[in-house]
Amino acid sequence: MTIVSLLAGTFAFAQSIGEAELSEIQSSFVKDPSTVALQNILTGNKDIATMARNIRGEGTLDEYFKYNVSVKGITNQKSSGRCWLFASLNDLRPTVMEKYDLKEFDFSHNFDSFWDLFEKSNLFLENIIETADKPMDDREVETYFKSPIGDGGVWNLFINVAQKYGVVPDAVMPETEHSDATAQMRGVLSERLRAGGWELRQMKIGGASLKSVRAQKIEILKEIYRILALCLGEPPVEFSWRYKDAAGQVHILKTTPKEFYKSIVPEVFDYTNQIMVMNDPTREYYKVYDIANYRNTYEGFNWIYLNLPMDDIKRMALQSIKDDDPMYISCDVGKFLIRDKGILDLNNFDYQSLFGIKIDMDKKARILTRQSGSTHAMLLVACDTDENDVPVKWKFENSWGKNSGKGGYIYLTDEWFDAYLFRLVIDRKYLDDKALKALKSKPIQLPVWDYMN
Repeated sequence: MTIVSLLAGTFAFAQSIGEAELSEIQSSFVKDPSTVALQNILTGNKDIATMARNIRGEGTLDEYFKYNVSVKGITNQKSSGRCWLFASLNDLRPTVMEKYDLKEFDFSHNFDSFWDLFEKSNLFLENIIETADKPMDDREVETYFKSPIGDGGVWNLFINVAQKYGVVPDAVMPETEHSDATAQMRGVLSERLRAGGWELRQMKIGGASLKSVRAQKIEILKEIYRILALCLGEPPVEFSWRYKDAAGQVHILKTTPKEFYKSIVPEVFDYTNQIMVMNDPTREYYKVYDIANYRNTYEGFNWIYLNLPMDDIKRMALQSIKDDDPMYISCDVGKFLIRDKGILDLNNFDYQSLFGIKIDMDKKARILTRQSGSTHAMLLVACDTDENDVPVKWKFENSWGKNSGKGGYIYLTDEWFDAYLFRLVIDRKYLDDKALKALKSKPIQLPVWDYMN
């Protein structure tokens, strides 16, 4: 059979846009006065979101909440993807302030960012070595080379790096221009890692011993360390921290990052009792899932989550807030966000009325079509309920600075919570018997390219 006949057979089952089809489509665009007016407006204004903003829904979310956890101010991740790190450290911050009687305090996000990027570099190179026998167009190999390193992440990355390297106060290793705006530094790191990965892959394919391949890996990591140290500064092995307590007394603490971390964590919680739960309607509930290779340290644990219905998650979250225990959450924050007011409400924007179209997908469809996915991590710090103690709105502590949203906080309706909240880290004690039983099941491993990644 010729190529022409094969193509002809293919086209017999497809429909191209012919004159009749084009005429039908074009005639559906009726230029009545309201359509012409909309066309004039839209062609002269690129800000579709502002034109779709639904003023009738604004002002319905007040600033009063029945249940609030203790919070200690707003941080700012600036132009970086470190929301997961800020949310994780913000959870620890109130405990440090109470322990040392401080009016204000912040951790060095730069310190843990340094080690996160360094460890991710090692993991990337190890992944390339371990997949050297696979072709370059293998999906796993493509995934690694497509994105060698990034500053985004999930809660388990903080646990991995903090347990290995510790944490320090912000004064010990302050932010730099490159920790605040990571794009150019990440570009240099990615190029060096791709070149290094290619080199190690060729060595392995060419029959070099694993010992010599890994020796070369160390040489590459020396250069990665140099890039990071030049851009972020070199992280301390030990430090001396001078601080002033609320009474105005000056103190000096001499310790190491790991010892500082160990001194504060037990007073908050045992991380082995912290469970990441997910609302993923594309998969079976009451099952545990493990995304392969989603970690930063080679020896660390992957992103593992227990999939639960949203009603279960909200019940647990409300009880945690009542107990003054904030939670790490992640969500699709860009959907229906009025950023200057800090409001997340499904009624904030009406694109359907603006364009005269229908947009109708449930959460499962949005996930599977890649229309929605988790984009940002924050802390869940408050909930308001009705007369039956059923949630009606929630509050996030964000890391975009005090000038963003409502003094740095974001308010959201319970309906938005259902639609766009994905995962939450909560103490095991809030899980019911059914969830605890499911937690004991063997995790179902998902590939590194999974759509939840």
